[in-house]
Amino acid sequence: MKQMPIRWKITILSYAVVIFSLLIGGMVVITNIQEKEEKELRIRSMNTARTVAELSDVKKGILQPQGWKTVNKVAEEIRIINETDYIVIMNMERIRYSHPVKELIGQPSQGEDEKPAFAEHIYFSKAQGEAGTFIRAFIPIKDNSLNQIGVVVVGNKVPTFTEIIDELIDDITIIVMLTLIFGLIGSLMLANHIKKQMFQLEPYEIKRMLEERTATFHSINEGVIAIDNQENITVFNEKAKKIFNVTGNAAGKSIRTILKDTRLPEIVETNRPVYNEQIIVSGKVILSTRIPIRKDNETIGAVALFQDRTEVAKLAEELTGVKSFVEALRVQNHEHMNKLHTIAGLIQLGKADKALKLAFDASEEQENLSSFLSAKIRNDAVAGLLLSKVRRGKELGINVVIDENSNLEEFPNRLDHHDFVLLVGNLIENAFGSFEHTEHEDRRVEISLEQTEDICALLVEDNGSGIDKAFLPKLYEKGFTANKSGGTGYGLYLIKQIVEKGEGSIVVESKIGEGTAFTITFPMEAGG
Repeated sequence: MKQMPIRWKITILSYAVVIFSLLIGGMVVITNIQEKEEKELRIRSMNTARTVAELSDVKKGILQPQGWKTVNKVAEEIRIINETDYIVIMNMERIRYSHPVKELIGQPSQGEDEKPAFAEHIYFSKAQGEAGTFIRAFIPIKDNSLNQIGVVVVGNKVPTFTEIIDELIDDITIIVMLTLIFGLIGSLMLANHIKKQMFQLEPYEIKRMLEERTATFHSINEGVIAIDNQENITVFNEKAKKIFNVTGNAAGKSIRTILKDTRLPEIVETNRPVYNEQIIVSGKVILSTRIPIRKDNETIGAVALFQDRTEVAKLAEELTGVKSFVEALRVQNHEHMNKLHTIAGLIQLGKADKALKLAFDASEEQENLSSFLSAKIRNDAVAGLLLSKVRRGKELGINVVIDENSNLEEFPNRLDHHDFVLLVGNLIENAFGSFEHTEHEDRRVEISLEQTEDICALLVEDNGSGIDKAFLPKLYEKGFTANKSGGTGYGLYLIKQIVEKGEGSIVVESKIGEGTAFTITFPMEAGG
């Protein structure tokens, strides 16, 4: 049975249901017919009994010693006319004056259920005899003075279940044949339809596919969440539970009750996919790809892949910070080599005093910058980044100036040094790129980083080529680049992501040929 095709299983089951329903329905119908027949027999028996009790020949006959010769003949005629099974007439001594068995005529009756009839009661009784079950009507016979002189008993046999079936056999045969034929056709159509809906697969094949799919979903090293068009969860794999700290079975529950900020319902509403977007879900930095699920050009749900970027971002940004330190050392090494060559040349020219002054000036400048950054910027990664950018600017012929009022004690509560390394680094690199197509002699990049109890603000301003107003609406789009010929178009996109993460704001002021200023402000208590 397990290996029987689902088509035949459904056909057999539905056909069996049809047959069972037909049997039950037939029994109910025949039972109702039997009850209706019994009711009609009661009425017929009582009417016949009343008719017999009113006949004058019957009233005269039961008062005569051998009146049964007349009475039995009259009763038999009435029985045949009214299609009654038997009529029994008795006088007050219970002597039978008519009876279906001739031998009992003239003999006294010993029936117990006849007693009330001799006390002028009119009633029915249901008696079981050798020939079957009979409905019997009892009527007292009264003379013209209304004195009781006898009793009439009219009996009619109740048809049995089998007898009713025999009477309806032709109709039953037609109904059964039609029901079975159409039941078989309907069962086959239903089985074929279900088979088609199941993509012609057998249940054990679907079971295996479901087990394989479930195992696959749970083994994926990315969170997978799927919802239907009612926003109810259909898939929530183990990795997703681990990422978002969800326990228990989430399937069947509304996505908004489990996670409020997955942005999956938006995909069902807009019917547009979103690829590789960095979002904040339950306070975590998540790289999300969200795609609508379509069937027959209709959106029936959405699926999302979530990758926890919190740890990955930290590692990457730490690498960025290390890279900044390495860059700072490389630039510093290059600068010192140039100064050492200059000092060596001055010594060879016999100008030892100038060589000594140059050495002291270089040392003092380096010490002042390092001391300033250590005192004002309390995060080593950000301080190291600024130091590297200052040196990098010198190498490019750009004067990088850090506002002497700058200070950074702590980060806004949604951000950390990884975010600031990425934020500051990209803004300064964009400022450097703005000089690629300019010939300014005085190339400057000014940086201000200030923090109070309520806000943290960053300003990066340059006097480079500026940004065309036509480019401003597209400035934060992924892949868009306005100035740098070798730009990837991801710098400002990532900056925008960090600004949204910290619930901050960003303002751009730019004029062609005069420069650009980016001002970014974060609340210190973002997210409440």
